[in-house]
Amino acid sequence: MSSMIVFGLGIAAVGFGGKAIVQVAKLLKPVNFKFPKLGMSVGDVNYYRGGFQPKMTKREAAMVLGCSPKSPLSRINELHKKVMVANHPDRGGSPYLAAKINEAKDLLEKHADS
Repeated sequence: MSSMIVFGLGIAAVGFGGKAIVQVAKLLKPVNFKFPKLGMSVGDVNYYRGGFQPKMTKREAAMVLGCSPKSPLSRINELHKKVMVANHPDRGGSPYLAAKINEAKDLLEKHADS
């Protein structure tokens, strides 16, 4: 009999405690977190907003590989390998992106030789 009374008092205490927590939470101001928008700066990295151009330019090819349009051939090959490892279709990457990465490499190699 006494255990039922103690159990009932425990349930009542939990209920009153929960009600008090809800009332205090209503009094507190909500915290407004500002998350960066897509295409904006995240940390120290800036992301390019736009998609691909219909005909790839040297500038766009350099942006795809993450180098300068005037990079030497060794740097172009090094970055191409690094980007392809991360985006290869056999490892879950997009075939479209892989094609664009290869197109960027070909374009920059053509202009690096001339």
